[in-house]
Amino acid sequence: MRKDVFAKLLICLIAIVAVFVIFVRPLAESIRQGLDLQGGTHVVLEAEDTDISKVDDDAMQRVVSIMERRINELGLTEPIVQREGERRVIIELPGIKDPDKAISTIGKTAMLEFKDEDGNTLLTGTDLKDAQPAMNQQNNQCVVNLEFSPEGADKFADATLKNVGRQISILLDGEVLTSPVVREPIMGGRAEISGQRDLEEAQRLAVLLRSGALPVKVNIIETRTVGPSLGKDSKDKSEFAFVIGIAAVLTFMLLFYRACGFVADISLMAYTMLLLAILKGLDATLTLPGVAGIILSIGMAVDANVLIFEHFKEEFRLGKSIRLAMDAGFKRAFTTIFDSNTTTIIAAFVLFMFGTGNIRGFAITLGLGVLLSMLTAVTLTQYLLKLLINSRITDSPAIFGANGFMLFDPKAVNHNA
Repeated sequence: MRKDVFAKLLICLIAIVAVFVIFVRPLAESIRQGLDLQGGTHVVLEAEDTDISKVDDDAMQRVVSIMERRINELGLTEPIVQREGERRVIIELPGIKDPDKAISTIGKTAMLEFKDEDGNTLLTGTDLKDAQPAMNQQNNQCVVNLEFSPEGADKFADATLKNVGRQISILLDGEVLTSPVVREPIMGGRAEISGQRDLEEAQRLAVLLRSGALPVKVNIIETRTVGPSLGKDSKDKSEFAFVIGIAAVLTFMLLFYRACGFVADISLMAYTMLLLAILKGLDATLTLPGVAGIILSIGMAVDANVLIFEHFKEEFRLGKSIRLAMDAGFKRAFTTIFDSNTTTIIAAFVLFMFGTGNIRGFAITLGLGVLLSMLTAVTLTQYLLKLLINSRITDSPAIFGANGFMLFDPKAVNHNA
């Protein structure tokens, strides 16, 4: 036995197992989770044609952009906003505590108007530069302070100059928010909306005004709430499936390929850690389809090792030594592994390009998993097996699974049947 090679092998094995045992669960839990794993609210909006505005591609792109700004400014964690078809927008709000308030905010058209007593529109929300919630120190009321753009400031100054002693109403989506009486011309380009019950309501109004009005009317056609208990149940089931899948794969490889299977299991641990680390680095959102993609990619990783070890057994039966048989097994299997993985990656790419939502999550985890499985099977597994063989712990073919647990004898197959 070569002690230096054995020591290097032992260090590699212990390091991989230790990192896996210590970090796999914290790393998996640190990846942000989708609606189906932690609960939340699923909302479907549909745009509608009106006499004023028609639904087209540009309008829908602006709707998605405005919705993203509103949700982000509300402080909701890890939202998903995506377009579906020509007129619909799907919004997922994981982990929110008060879905009704969030839905009432994101669903508003938010058309801001300043009108005089005759009903003439003097300014609109397009003239705004900023809107911020505040507390009026004089009457201790919650208000929203408005700041107009330079052009809007000129319009507002002109409007207040012409309406001294008269009311100017501020309307949101046709509903009057406040109707103050103009006592003197306002030249500073600033105004105030009062009447908010609390700072939270003032904050939501400010968000609507800052994000701008929707270019078309939208209706909420579906609202589905996934409770935390359902999300936790889905998460527990996915974790259970993951553990069962890993355990079954590890056991299968040990039984059928022994020392080679043990090395493959160690490589599989490294593969799992690499995949989770990359998903964390990409700030990916993990959903149930994404978990399915990970489990499927684990199967692909095992498939690559099975191809290698079966070719190794064939080469060994032809009379080659364990070392030469293993090298030949890797060379013969590489083309098959490369071709099969390439077709899977192409399929994952197509799903990602043309799929939506959770389908794209499945495609990402599957594609990344297949790439990493090929890397670990061709490089890490081969490196560890070479260390194992060169350490000369044993030269017994049975230890390497070269002549055990065969389902049939290849020489006994009747090729004329």
